Amino acid sequence: MTINQKITAGYGATRALAEFVSQAGTVGFDERTMHRARYHTLDTVGALISGAVQGTTEIAVKSVLMTGASGDVPVPGRAERFDLTTAALVSGTAGHGLEVDDGYRDGSVHPGTVIVPAALAAAWYSQCDGDRFLRAVIAGYEVMCRLSAAAHPRARWRGFHNTPATGVFGAAAVWAVIRGFSADQVEHAFGAACSASSGLFTFLNGGEVKRLHAGYGARSGLLAGVLAENGLQGPPGCLESRDGFFHAYAGGDTGEVDYGSMDILSTGSGSPFAITECYIKPHACCRHIHAPIDALQRLMQDNSLSADDIAGIHVGTYKVAAAHDLRSWSGFTEAQMSIPFVLATVARFGRADVDLFSPAQRADAETAEIAGRISVSVDADCDKAYPKTRPATVTLKLTDGRKLECRVDQPYGAPANPLTDEALEAKFLTLSGLVFDEDRSRQIARTLWSLDETSDMRAIVEGMAI
Repeated sequence: MTINQKITAGYGATRALAEFVSQAGTVGFDERTMHRARYHTLDTVGALISGAVQGTTEIAVKSVLMTGASGDVPVPGRAERFDLTTAALVSGTAGHGLEVDDGYRDGSVHPGTVIVPAALAAAWYSQCDGDRFLRAVIAGYEVMCRLSAAAHPRARWRGFHNTPATGVFGAAAVWAVIRGFSADQVEHAFGAACSASSGLFTFLNGGEVKRLHAGYGARSGLLAGVLAENGLQGPPGCLESRDGFFHAYAGGDTGEVDYGSMDILSTGSGSPFAITECYIKPHACCRHIHAPIDALQRLMQDNSLSADDIAGIHVGTYKVAAAHDLRSWSGFTEAQMSIPFVLATVARFGRADVDLFSPAQRADAETAEIAGRISVSVDADCDKAYPKTRPATVTLKLTDGRKLECRVDQPYGAPANPLTDEALEAKFLTLSGLVFDEDRSRQIARTLWSLDETSDMRAIVEGMAI
């Protein structure tokens, strides 16, 4: 019997998650779950390091220094040191900066770049061992993923971004595990986190504020944990109560879902733990575009096609993905969110890596011309399948009159279509190589694969900084 199964369904969502978090520091996790914690930590650290030198991170660093931030906590890929919560803010911003971070399909959420930055900062501050660090990561993913699965897609249609909105609870859970909270303390931390939950989808209209979202969740969640540790009393049942999280963010005021009786620990996929159902991104863009990318690549490779052979591309997909039929991509975020831009890029270059979202590429006339041949619509069958799968059907109309079609249900990187450990490490080395040389990158990777053998996380975190 797992820890989740031992927690009775008689608890409301807040207390059930609080009980889980309070036990996560000592319960026995199976090796598959522990491996996934190492696996996702490695992937996320690659995102943190590569994003540490991108523009929005530089703005964030300049801004927090301007407002007086200081301290001793290191940040992967940076030379500066910060206080506990600011380190999490900067690191989370870096990790979400290049759209290469992991995600959880059922909740349309990016847990890694909230949970891992919070855990690294908290582990350094507390000088915990690697085993407790990994337990904190598992608990943070569990809280964030289950909450986002319960809220999705209702929170999305209300304009909320699940990554910071639920990430604040996951980061609070991280602090709670590392500091050894009781269930009552965890519930107080959740109560504080509830009032800090934030994040809107306005980033689809332009700008780079999305990059800060993971950082906001990591910073505010750690602060909520610190407040609870110092005696702050949070409102009980903050998730399911009237005027609580579900009521405000996820349609709890409509009666569509009975959040009061929900078994939160079985919401969404992943048995027994949600981290086992999180995906890895092989392409540097929104995950909703990955199935169309895979389908287009397959059609072009199998039929030896170039962009010149394609007269038109049609994407049929689910409603949430079809909302990314964005026709303006002057900004970095807009380009990575745009189905037409991304598929036009893949048609030209065969890939969707970070370098292909540069200002020059976004202004490229040939890419824009190809994007003009791309159409997107909601496919009823795909929409019915979401979020159990993330399907898309790509239809190519060729210049010779032929039509080719390919449907992808499980994009590459999904648990059902995973990257091997070797492929994951190759991705990490590519990302880390934007900041460190190969020897340093390989050393960091070796250390992260064996985290549960580490007696003091402080040296590990220091070893990722410049």
